[in-house]
Amino acid sequence: MKNKYTCIDLFAGVGGLSYGFSKLHEFNIVAANEIEKDISIAYTLNHPNVKMMNCNINELTKEKLDNILEKQSIDLVVGGPPCQSYSTLGKRQMDERANLFMQYKRVLDILEPKAFVFENVVGLLSMDKGRLFLKIQKEFSDLGYNLKHKVLDAADYGVPQHRERVILVGFKGKNPYQFPPKTHGEELGLKPYVKLKEAIGDLPVLKSGESSSDYVPNPNNEFLKFVCRNGKLTEHTAPKNGAHLIKIMEALKDGESKDDLPENIRPKSGYGNTYAKLWWNKPSTTITRNFACPSSSRCIHPRDSRAMSIREGARLQSFPDDYIFYGADGMKRLEIGNAVPPLLSCAIAKQMLIAMNAEHKNEEYHVDSTTSVPELFLF
Repeated sequence: MKNKYTCIDLFAGVGGLSYGFSKLHEFNIVAANEIEKDISIAYTLNHPNVKMMNCNINELTKEKLDNILEKQSIDLVVGGPPCQSYSTLGKRQMDERANLFMQYKRVLDILEPKAFVFENVVGLLSMDKGRLFLKIQKEFSDLGYNLKHKVLDAADYGVPQHRERVILVGFKGKNPYQFPPKTHGEELGLKPYVKLKEAIGDLPVLKSGESSSDYVPNPNNEFLKFVCRNGKLTEHTAPKNGAHLIKIMEALKDGESKDDLPENIRPKSGYGNTYAKLWWNKPSTTITRNFACPSSSRCIHPRDSRAMSIREGARLQSFPDDYIFYGADGMKRLEIGNAVPPLLSCAIAKQMLIAMNAEHKNEEYHVDSTTSVPELFLF
């Protein structure tokens, strides 16, 4: 069995997808690519041993990759192109970003890894009446990859947020990958979904514009045991809002939206999920880079009647409290809102390790594999 599987992360963002692979010693993430300077810095702060290629993916020529990788072979490529073109919340247009998967394919063709993981939003499946996803599959199949895909909801793997993502896995030759079985949900035998209260209820109470680092960790549930690390609290500042918005937020009850407000303070514009409170005893809805902006998404704190802090957004994505974000506050929220939740990446990485070990030994994959994994993967 090979001791280390070398890996490269494309469109790496702040490193959410890298996270799970970095926690398994059998994987060695040797390089990552991220075009945004501040986001690339954030990635490096959390993954200091990974060579960061802060450039447009178009610039990753064979010569440049050979130089950076020192001509070592790559076993696995992971990553997902920017999703704005595919998102059902966006304009859903076939622009240049919608075709960035061809750059992903081009790098695959250069590196010829044994396997890859391609991640994106569910809206990808319906783009161009489904033709785009068929084209993506054909392009990857033309390189000799046997493909499997599935929609995974992060809440099913212990993340306190419903966040669906398409995961497309390719293997050269036979594909032994099996998608991770759910660990959380409402079905018999599963752990219950992680509620908002369980994920952020331990953080200090704040009002609009207030900040606090006064925190004594009390990890009294499995999720908090995962995210609570060095006992320090950072990035816990509530955005400062005007008196009228504060009045709106305070008037809302748990889970209510603008349509439940009295007419005299009800906003005249906005979608059904804007100016809306989250549910204290449910997972969060999908958060975006706008999780601090009540007029753009459902993001009002159900207990404190305010917009969410950066730390709370990070918690809802399952980032540990010692994970570092870099740049202005808007950039930090972008880093969080666009990321793959670390706990979801843990589930994906564990299954990839089992599949690559099985393939390497030319054995059939078994779902009850005894592959050793760190304790954090057992959550």
